[in-house]
Amino acid sequence: MNILMIILVVSFHVEFTNSQHHPLDPLTPTEISQIQHIITNSYLSSLPNLTFHFVDLHEPDKTHVLQWLSSSHKQNQSFPHRQANVVIRGGGQTHEITIEMTTSSIASHHLYTGDGYPPNTFNEFLQAARLPFKSSRFNKLVLKRGLNVSEITCFPFTIGWFGESVTKRAVRLSCFYREGTTNVFSRPIEGLSILVDIESMKIQKLLDRGRRISIPGAEGTDFQTSGETPDHDPIHCEKNKKGFTIEGNNIKWKNWGFHVGFNARAGVIISTASVFDGGKNEWRRVMYRGHVSETFVPYMDPTSEWYYRTFLDVGEFGFGRSAVTLVPLMDCPRNAGYIDGYMAGGDGGPQKVSRAICIFERYDVDIAWRHTEVGIPGKVITNGETEVSLVVRMVATVGNYDYILDWEFKQSGSIKVKVGLTGVLEMKATRYTKADQIKAEIYGQLVASNRIGNNHDHFITYYLDLDIDGDDNSFVKSNLKVKKVKASPRKSYWNVVQETVKTEDEARVNIGVNASELLVVNPNKKTKLGNEVGYRLMTWQPAVSILADDDYPQIRASYSKYQVWVTAYNKSERWAAGFYADRSTGKDGLAVWGRRNRSIVNKDIVLWYTVGFHHHPCQEDFPVMATLSNGFELRPANFFERNPLLKT
Repeated sequence: MNILMIILVVSFHVEFTNSQHHPLDPLTPTEISQIQHIITNSYLSSLPNLTFHFVDLHEPDKTHVLQWLSSSHKQNQSFPHRQANVVIRGGGQTHEITIEMTTSSIASHHLYTGDGYPPNTFNEFLQAARLPFKSSRFNKLVLKRGLNVSEITCFPFTIGWFGESVTKRAVRLSCFYREGTTNVFSRPIEGLSILVDIESMKIQKLLDRGRRISIPGAEGTDFQTSGETPDHDPIHCEKNKKGFTIEGNNIKWKNWGFHVGFNARAGVIISTASVFDGGKNEWRRVMYRGHVSETFVPYMDPTSEWYYRTFLDVGEFGFGRSAVTLVPLMDCPRNAGYIDGYMAGGDGGPQKVSRAICIFERYDVDIAWRHTEVGIPGKVITNGETEVSLVVRMVATVGNYDYILDWEFKQSGSIKVKVGLTGVLEMKATRYTKADQIKAEIYGQLVASNRIGNNHDHFITYYLDLDIDGDDNSFVKSNLKVKKVKASPRKSYWNVVQETVKTEDEARVNIGVNASELLVVNPNKKTKLGNEVGYRLMTWQPAVSILADDDYPQIRASYSKYQVWVTAYNKSERWAAGFYADRSTGKDGLAVWGRRNRSIVNKDIVLWYTVGFHHHPCQEDFPVMATLSNGFELRPANFFERNPLLKT
């Protein structure tokens, strides 16, 4: 289960800066305050219950950004096209606004009337969570259960969409008993469910179905360690060495240069990543923009208190809004550098997440390359290099789950992307204390006495705007074809047949169905040997959604039926489940864009990849879950003339 931890204490602190060093730099606290001032002092200030739900940099035209970057080192001038996108709610309506930052003016204002809503604000979640404690009926129900109301925490969950023709902004509260434990989710008050209308901020329904199921006990639920900070680096590194530079949001390390951004929705964003080619003595483009686009987390329990738990965490809550302050020597090693994250709160004012992102060199015991040669008479020659890489890390705690998001840059030219899942399970209270007592179907596994860890999925979809040596790229499937032979002792062999995919519709791929390699190539650039330069998508353990196509959660996240999509670049198409994910109906998003069937041959294209987990919980996931990891790698394929690790 993934929800916003509304009891998280957020530190608000404003730091001001006036300089802009990169067109894709995130909005500064000064700019966020400027936007707040513009709107609250405009005609929009008369809107009832005015709240800010999304404030972010307006995506500038890629051509303008690239032109500016190519000349910025000479001119040292600020980017001229600085705008912001703002979504506010007022009078029960959603307003989309574009702010011109240079003139402090409203450039456009549009009333959104489509499906879905922007994410609720922190304050709205907090107000909703407090409502039950003002209800006499709720307090009576709690007393009947013999519970101390002061030991109860209620969390607001988004409720999805299940075919309603008209929807309202609403959340559903589930409550937990904290007494005797720090693991709040380990003691669910089963069957108690509260529906809250967010617009009126009133309880619409209060259901109590589970009085016969006792609250699981507190014994053995804590997960805290001694709390002492380790005196060693948890990640092997040279303790005081920083082989990289951070200038604003620009990172330079070894043969890599890139930009690190942050926003409330995606969290960490990697932009304008280029690798230095020593053979050509030039910087070469690899990726214009990369970030998490959406997560889809459906639980596999159709009962009344669980069926709606089918979360789109990025669109409904926000990874940036859920980013936590990283802890030195636990989350990041001694040699790490840090970048703070800024976003707008519900009142439009700037909020700060200290140490939201860390950057560090990793000195693995992995081998970058090696060889022992015994074929030279009288000699044994051994040589190689230890792997050294640069990691950009962020952690988003979305309720009970912690997502560890890593971007790892390698001197070989590879970009390795990893998602780690840890935290605590969302559990269902039950009468069962032993597995042999279970006669009816349960929707998970008994992970501790009186606790079922419900089955669920995690699908984390990445937006990857690759620009391999330029904008115009193609998507290539290198299919492995088996051939039979007669004039040989061998009976068969396989060879590669390359297919350049022509349209978006043909580009959808389920990994593992066919033996193939997937590449993004630049057909206009070739190596000295005549091969098209490219990057290969190397996947780890693949998974796709196996829900029925007509299931409402699947309709909202229909893109999760394929791990790979390729679409024509459009700067407004970044969020896989659509921009308005809360209570969305599947009418916007990646599956809709991908079926427009645009040409993707020798075009500016975007690769989308979904990292998937089917999670059938087990006892080792309790009381806290050891990190479960999955990911992918973007690896050079005929991009360099030879192995770039060899410097001579």
